[in-house]
Amino acid sequence: MTFLPIVGRELRVAARRRATYWLRLLVALLAIVVGGFVYVAHAMGPTDVLGARIFIGLAGVAFIYCIAAGRAYTADCLSEEKREGTLGLLFLTSLRGYDVVLGKLAATSLNGFYGLVAIVPILAVPLLMGGISNGEFWRMVLVLLNTFFFSLATGILSSTMSSKGRGPMGLNFALLLLLIGAGPLIAGATLYFGSPRTAEHRLLYPCPVYAAVLSFDFFYKGRADDFWCSVAVTHVLAWLQVGLASLLVPHVWQDTPSRSKKRTWAERWEAWNYGTGETRRALRKRLLNVNPFFWLASRSRHKRAGAWVALVLVIGWWIVCSAQMRFRWAEESLVVTTAILVNILFKTWFAIEASQRLAEDQRLGALELLLSTPLNAGTILRGQALALRRLFLGPLVVALLLELILAYAAAATMRQDGERFQVFAIKTALMFAADLLALFWVGIWCGLTAKSPNHAAFATILRILLLPAVAFAAFSILITFWASLNGPPGPDWRFYLGLWFWLGLLTDLAFGLRAWSGLRAGFREVALRRTMVVKASQ
Repeated sequence: MTFLPIVGRELRVAARRRATYWLRLLVALLAIVVGGFVYVAHAMGPTDVLGARIFIGLAGVAFIYCIAAGRAYTADCLSEEKREGTLGLLFLTSLRGYDVVLGKLAATSLNGFYGLVAIVPILAVPLLMGGISNGEFWRMVLVLLNTFFFSLATGILSSTMSSKGRGPMGLNFALLLLLIGAGPLIAGATLYFGSPRTAEHRLLYPCPVYAAVLSFDFFYKGRADDFWCSVAVTHVLAWLQVGLASLLVPHVWQDTPSRSKKRTWAERWEAWNYGTGETRRALRKRLLNVNPFFWLASRSRHKRAGAWVALVLVIGWWIVCSAQMRFRWAEESLVVTTAILVNILFKTWFAIEASQRLAEDQRLGALELLLSTPLNAGTILRGQALALRRLFLGPLVVALLLELILAYAAAATMRQDGERFQVFAIKTALMFAADLLALFWVGIWCGLTAKSPNHAAFATILRILLLPAVAFAAFSILITFWASLNGPPGPDWRFYLGLWFWLGLLTDLAFGLRAWSGLRAGFREVALRRTMVVKASQ
């Protein structure tokens, strides 16, 4: 019998796809563009410093890509098969659980792996510039490959454990947050509130960020053992998740589990997620009278708690950094970093929630059923807006207030440029509100037009968050390079702050108004377009 037959078949199928080759080319071109931007921005500096900055920039982008790989490639691969009822057919043969899990893992992640491998030659360019050592390069490559596998394993486990709607995506985020963030959070809390101990750094081993930091020579020379232990722990955790998924998948494909113990756990999960029968009736009575779609999109209880937990984790990160680095509570660099982290976190989360709700309903056919009822487009849009407000309003208000308080406290302690910091805080708050409004309209539009929920979220984030950031970086680099050729003085901080603000605002207006007008003019036609295309092809 052929060993791992599904893996071999899926690899042969993937090798015949054009996307397998085009993705490698596009990722390599993206890495060259990022490296080129960094080179132009620091072209006047020493060659070794320039090489180190290019390496750090490319490694950072590649690391984020590896962390997001699980959600993008494997978080819904098995759960989709369960929803369509095709997973059980595989177990009518002599296939085992590991055959199915490893086959799906190979099929869904091959393109992503090729994209990561395409970055490696670009990542080696700083070696020729003298910015990094051979050890730093190969250790970073090892960390990236290990993180990529760890993220895929987390995605495949969450896909095995859940099947309903968007459950696998939420479970993948929760597992990743637990495995990566729990150890550093406990270690930071122990350092801040208790007496320091030498064993606390071991809690950081499951976090891939810790291994990435230790891969640089400055940290590796004194903590080589910690680096290899962190890599080993992360790798073992990845294989444990794959093994657990292989054990579970033959027993979770049924629509109705056969043993009462399984039914009990399913009922407990459903009760925790949606509440008991009395709680659900009270929620339905309260929200259904306001808006039917509002109730449909707000049934899950843990999402609201998750938004507050994310805010608490960011505040905990700020406390740990201020304690470890002995910063003042309103240190300028710490305040700016915390504000950027909060904004990116909640904007990305808001984009995902705004786009994937309708995309998932459309994929499952639920949106077609909704549009066959007396509900109109305005009711659905208003219900989605109310659901997002219920989920994010409290944490966002608290986050913005904390950002403004910290910004004004930092400005009050600064001897110079206090006005700059206050203006930056005000424009950041205004841009935050404008981005959220644009993300709402663009997210719904992409949810109706994209191929899948993941494509919808990526298209929304690309248009509202990534495009203005790339445009700002390109303009800033070109202006800085031009100013360096013509001599000082160059543009001051007011110019760059205004450039960032107006680029973001114009992007929000361009994409947001287009999505708003499209939804008002033809929501029903756009929502049913894919269904009509599928029926016509049949």
